[in-house]
Amino acid sequence: MPRLTALTLATAIALTALPASADVNAGAYLAGRQAGFENDFSAAADNFARALARDASNLQLVEAAMTAYLSLGDMGRAVPLAERMDAADAGNQISNLVLMGDAAASGDWSWIIGDLDEGRTVGPLYDGLLRAWAMVGEGQMGEALAQFDAVSETRGTQAFGLYHKALALASVGDFEGANAVFSGENGPGLRLTRRGIVAHAQVLSQLDRTADAASLILQVFGPETDPYLTELRQILENGIRVPFDVVTSPVHGVAELHYSIANAITGEAADSYTLLYARMAQHLNPDHIDSLLLTAELLEDLERFELATAVYDMVPRDHPYYHSAELGRAQTLRASDRTDAAIEVLTQLGKSHGELPIVHISLGNLLRGLERFDEATEAYDRAVALVDEPQPSHWSLFFSRGITHERSDRWEQAEADFRFALELQPDQPQVLNYLGYSFVEMQTNMEEALDMIERAVERQPNSGYITDSLGWALYRLGDYEEAVVHMERAVELLPVDPIINDHLGDVYWAVGRYREAEFQWYRALSFDPEPDEAERIRRKLEVGLDVVLEEEGAPPLQVANDEG
Repeated sequence: MPRLTALTLATAIALTALPASADVNAGAYLAGRQAGFENDFSAAADNFARALARDASNLQLVEAAMTAYLSLGDMGRAVPLAERMDAADAGNQISNLVLMGDAAASGDWSWIIGDLDEGRTVGPLYDGLLRAWAMVGEGQMGEALAQFDAVSETRGTQAFGLYHKALALASVGDFEGANAVFSGENGPGLRLTRRGIVAHAQVLSQLDRTADAASLILQVFGPETDPYLTELRQILENGIRVPFDVVTSPVHGVAELHYSIANAITGEAADSYTLLYARMAQHLNPDHIDSLLLTAELLEDLERFELATAVYDMVPRDHPYYHSAELGRAQTLRASDRTDAAIEVLTQLGKSHGELPIVHISLGNLLRGLERFDEATEAYDRAVALVDEPQPSHWSLFFSRGITHERSDRWEQAEADFRFALELQPDQPQVLNYLGYSFVEMQTNMEEALDMIERAVERQPNSGYITDSLGWALYRLGDYEEAVVHMERAVELLPVDPIINDHLGDVYWAVGRYREAEFQWYRALSFDPEPDEAERIRRKLEVGLDVVLEEEGAPPLQVANDEG
């Protein structure tokens, strides 16, 4: 669908100068403005509220405060500000979003239809779907279906119109009609999202087609999926009907409208803008777990980790998506430097949901990032034990465990894991590069190492790290001139990496370009390398690479012969 745009909190306040008022609280306004740029919605809301206390009629401040409150999910404070803007005839997309959503929450469908008729708008797609759901709320099902059809006939919004039409039919018990839309019997087929597949499976179940519903889930998601889908498929395979609960009322239909738009524009529009729709979906249907998780993920991307953690905490412990919320909460805790708390969350999750490999993998990844390699290996071991028949997608598990073995000086086990990862995914560039580079550093299996790294470069030619590996392998083989080409390319791709700049210095030295080598070593030092690396670089600047290699007992520089 076309990208949707609107004034987000940051852009709204960026485009306004200091409000022209003799009584404005300039300090509070400027603090709110800065907080808005940083997506600190709590601070923005507090400061704009302080500014409004001195200048209550300033609509710039009203809009900024309203947007901040909506970003926080505080509809109780956002709605009065939207009404104030509306009373001053200064309504805009965001205030209309707030007012329309609030009216839907109250079931005031006639007000919504009347205001849409008078020109109130959020956007063509939103307006069309909202009108249709309002008609469902008014009991005008025939008119509502015609409105959904009108949306589906508009270029770029067909899928939205058909999906919501199917939900509306199912919400009033017309499962035959809903299935006809979902399956494309009377029109174009739908490429459904995960939530749409669940809705279709529930519809089939209500038609006593539980086997077809189970087959649909298996066909789309495969045998290994999350606990909710696994449990749903098993229930259906046993011939048990499940209720249709994706949308059970017009209010929840409007919640789904907000979630549909938020989900569609994620990654396209600004996260702060997408958040407004996700928050509204959450307000209209607090049990809409998908919107909760989306809200938390957006807040996490915006680096509002405390807010994200609070949203993850809203997922009930007995909900099938609880483990997803806890995995997200652990991630936000880690991002906010609360490492011990993150480890505790994953440890407890391992006790309550220990049958899920992803729980142990997540703990292993966290511990590996903290360089607690032995503990990480134990977590990966638990995950591996849960995998009966490794699939290609499991390559990353064995690759990760291989890294922890390698970092703990267990090379035999590490190599076995790396090679098994390549059996699962023969052309996986990360594994090819890591194993090949390890061979280069050990100066063993050099021909195989070079072949692996060259294959990795073919698959990721714009990876600075992999290109560096190729240059370094050629350097180790004595092909210094060719190494220069690839090392220079690696520095172009990652210009501020200390190791790559250090490597380029070594290669320059090997071909007699001593001044350039020293320049690269100085650059490497400026990028804060590890202490032992920094000490070695300084020594090279003092006496040159040849002397350092001699002091280390390493072979001297030697150009490869014609046979390599």
